[in-house]
Amino acid sequence: MEIPTKYNPAESEDKWYKYWMDKGFFHSVPDEREPYTIVIPPPNVTGVLHMGHMLNNTIQDVLVRRARLQGKNVCWVPGTDHASIATEAKVVNKLRLEGISKEDITREEFMSHAWEWKEKHGGIILEQLKKLGASCDWERTSFTMDESLYESVIDVFIDLYKKEKVYRGVRMVNWDPSAQTAVSDEEVIYKELQSKLYYLQYQVEGSDEYITIATTRPETILGDTAVCINPNDERFAHLRGKRCIVPLVNRSIPIIEDEYVDVEFGTGALKITPAHDIHDYEIGDRHNLESIDIFNDNGTMSEAAQLYVGKDRFEVRDLILPDLEKAGNLVKVEDYVNKVGFSERTNAVIEPKLSMQWFLNMKELAKPALEHVMNDDIKLHPPKFKNTYRHWMENVKDWCISRQLWWGQRIPVYYLPEGGNVVAKSMEEALVEATAKTGKTYKAEDLRQDEDVLDTWFSSWLWPISVFDGIRNPENEEIKYYYPSNDLVSGPDILFFWIARMVIAGYEYRGEKPFSNVYLTGIVRDEQGRKMSKSLGNSPDPLDLIAKYGADGVRVGMLLCSPAGGDLLFNESLPEQGRNFTTKIWNAFRLVKGWEVADIEQPEYARIATEVFHARLNNTMEQLNEQFKQYRISEALMTVYTLFRDEFSSWYLEMVKPAYQQPIDRKTFDTTVALFEKLMQLLHPFMPFLTEEIWQLLADRSDEESIMVSVMPQPESYSSELLTKFELVKEVIVAVRNIRKQKNIAFKEVLEMNYKLEGGNYDASFDCVVAKMCNLKEITVANGEMTGAMSFIVNAVEYFIPLGDLVDVEEELKKMEEELKYTKGFLISVQKKMSNERFVNNAPAKVIEIEKKKMADAEAKIKVLEDRIASMK
Repeated sequence: MEIPTKYNPAESEDKWYKYWMDKGFFHSVPDEREPYTIVIPPPNVTGVLHMGHMLNNTIQDVLVRRARLQGKNVCWVPGTDHASIATEAKVVNKLRLEGISKEDITREEFMSHAWEWKEKHGGIILEQLKKLGASCDWERTSFTMDESLYESVIDVFIDLYKKEKVYRGVRMVNWDPSAQTAVSDEEVIYKELQSKLYYLQYQVEGSDEYITIATTRPETILGDTAVCINPNDERFAHLRGKRCIVPLVNRSIPIIEDEYVDVEFGTGALKITPAHDIHDYEIGDRHNLESIDIFNDNGTMSEAAQLYVGKDRFEVRDLILPDLEKAGNLVKVEDYVNKVGFSERTNAVIEPKLSMQWFLNMKELAKPALEHVMNDDIKLHPPKFKNTYRHWMENVKDWCISRQLWWGQRIPVYYLPEGGNVVAKSMEEALVEATAKTGKTYKAEDLRQDEDVLDTWFSSWLWPISVFDGIRNPENEEIKYYYPSNDLVSGPDILFFWIARMVIAGYEYRGEKPFSNVYLTGIVRDEQGRKMSKSLGNSPDPLDLIAKYGADGVRVGMLLCSPAGGDLLFNESLPEQGRNFTTKIWNAFRLVKGWEVADIEQPEYARIATEVFHARLNNTMEQLNEQFKQYRISEALMTVYTLFRDEFSSWYLEMVKPAYQQPIDRKTFDTTVALFEKLMQLLHPFMPFLTEEIWQLLADRSDEESIMVSVMPQPESYSSELLTKFELVKEVIVAVRNIRKQKNIAFKEVLEMNYKLEGGNYDASFDCVVAKMCNLKEITVANGEMTGAMSFIVNAVEYFIPLGDLVDVEEELKKMEEELKYTKGFLISVQKKMSNERFVNNAPAKVIEIEKKKMADAEAKIKVLEDRIASMK
């Protein structure tokens, strides 16, 4: 079969992905094998593939493909999240373009439109993941609004309600005036803005004195119910117990004292608006202050504001300033930089707002989740995130789980006409519950179901359980086989909002952890360090990158420099480097397949080369196993990358390559093919398409065979001494090649090499390798003084390449004297280290041995150089 000159990624990727899918290699059912389970962090159903998804899912695919090669029964569950706020916003916008207002249709009609939108757009991101090579079990694709997952969420709400963990009350929440719903802390993005600080004076009641406050939000004075001073601030001691007048609305409010007030900020006096600031709310709660909600749900002024009713909050900011100035209450305005919260979903400025919501009491639920991460039952990689996790969990707040939306799992609470409520899975059950509670008979129209839906996170926190139907059917075969999962790959930005909550749900509903390891990726940033985003326009389209560099090239490029928890500074040189690596592998493959094979005796140099590379391969496999064990995936890729590029391609293939137009012996060829196969297996988790293409072409395969379900080679015993010796051989070869380069001597020109035995140990067993790699006709012991030769030293053995008139003695002396000076300096640095008692007493014995060897090697080299210099003068 003729091998194409160039590898075609697009053709290969489509071909092999279809092959894997057709053969069902991604699908898993419980059997006698050890399971390896991983659940995808469900992307928003509204989403499209971005660079963060690329990194996250590439890492997951590396883990699952490696697990398959290890013979495990791999189950990687894909799926999407219904994303209440984002999806509802898109559906509302779609309806608006069609001339339909959400307010003019029923909930059922809206849900019909939402499902229609989901079916049309919802699977885009999962299809895009296939282009990346993601080997998910697509037959198990889940969606958080699927019937089984929907029911699981409702069951959990009812269970927690019955356990008195769920309650309803008025609390301060993050309010999105655009989506008109509460949002979680995670969905608030804080941006630093150039703002203004407004100094306003409030008249002290019954006097001509004023107290001045500073605020960035003058429109909120209409909701003020107190002015607060620090009890230790003597500047305001005379105002204790007095009252002041709110400008424009002339409301009399108390001057209160609370140590929360920062005497250094602004004027040292703080206006208190309990309905519209979380800290003011807490102060108001401590001092039993009235709360006046001056905003409607859409961010306009309510009747309670008395002024500017119906106008938008930011319009009011512009309107109120001239009115304050006219009334004599505006003292001054200063430029001010502050952080303002924006809704991640709609980009509207968040309004802290008192709202009737449903909450989950987290304090007791969180205890097992904290304990089992702190004691490493669940390991975080890197472990530095344990401190962040502990801080969050020790200071956990009750979770606002309700959202004022229609798209989502509707809260299963039914209100009775005479007051009170019942909790049930359906209206039919609710009617039964209501009768049992009151003794009365009700009709469906008598009960009113809560209008709100549950926070999207309230479904995704059950994800590792609900995808296996472990809430509704806790003893089913699949949940018992696949749970707990093995690894989770996610971003640290949702460590608390999703990961910790899954841990909480795991211990509450399964009595055990949901996963054993959490690999926390970094953030993909541009070269300026900015997070990649659509709004900045600094993120390339992942599919464009795949089309340009191939999926394998993009995967390698991203993984080469993305350590766990470390941000990835992305530029296109990374996937380009990945593509270049695929080209190198393909060219090496073409070289091997292009050799003519003959039944001739194996040369000694080839025997040594195969023995050395076997040792190198086994050594590398040991390193890989350890790196994967520690989730150092970026390092693992670099390890196998350098093994192929440097050791196999640059050294091994050069050593065994037959002479021009000469055949290779069959034993060496078969060994080389076998080594190539093993290298493809090691590379497969990182580069699935190229490795499958080459693996299939390296030998005759049946239609049922695939590299992805082959058996990963495991390290065997090898000689580490052989590897150490060969590193010295490589130094000799490089030194001879450098001499050729310096003197412009073509490789086809045959040279000689001599060496001196005194001062070092010489191993002649590698002479055949050195002779082949350097084109030497003989390697012999040097007799007498070697004039007219260039020399170099490796491991205290001096080597000579006779070159006659080509050698400049003065230049050679100068070079050796510089090398002698450097070596003496190096020796002094090592001796200083060894004379440091603290270092010698505390360093491991192995480190001490290494330092001693450095000293001995340097001393031997100094002697050889001094002797050589003396003989040349």
